[in-house]
Amino acid sequence: MIDYNYETDFELSSEARISTWLTQAILNEGFELGEISYVFCDDEYLHKLNVEFLNHDTLTDVISFDYSVGELIQGDVFISIERVKDNAKTFDVPFEDELHRVIIHGVLHYCGYKDKSKAEADLMRDKENQYLDMLKGLL
Repeated sequence: MIDYNYETDFELSSEARISTWLTQAILNEGFELGEISYVFCDDEYLHKLNVEFLNHDTLTDVISFDYSVGELIQGDVFISIERVKDNAKTFDVPFEDELHRVIIHGVLHYCGYKDKSKAEADLMRDKENQYLDMLKGLL
């Protein structure tokens, strides 16, 4: 089950389509969907979590807390809509594309993908692109 919570003035245009996409991605990676909660918030909300739980005094676009057990994917994904908007402008991509990228990014971490090294980050980006293409096919 995937839940969507809104702590800012924003709502996804199609929660059902996003849920179908995420579920397919999880199954494609060989895992099972447990419970994932997405929280869409602002910079202040996410910065507070970043400082409190990760001891990082910086702004970020996404933080994911992984509660997965074995093959069962579970967790909380917090996304700053302000950061996503700024990043979309910086990278010159549509807001929705950048939003979908951070939405799948959290799930890919739960599936074991990392992004600390250049090689890991490249693989993560390839996987993000693969699943962004899949989402376009669901339109």
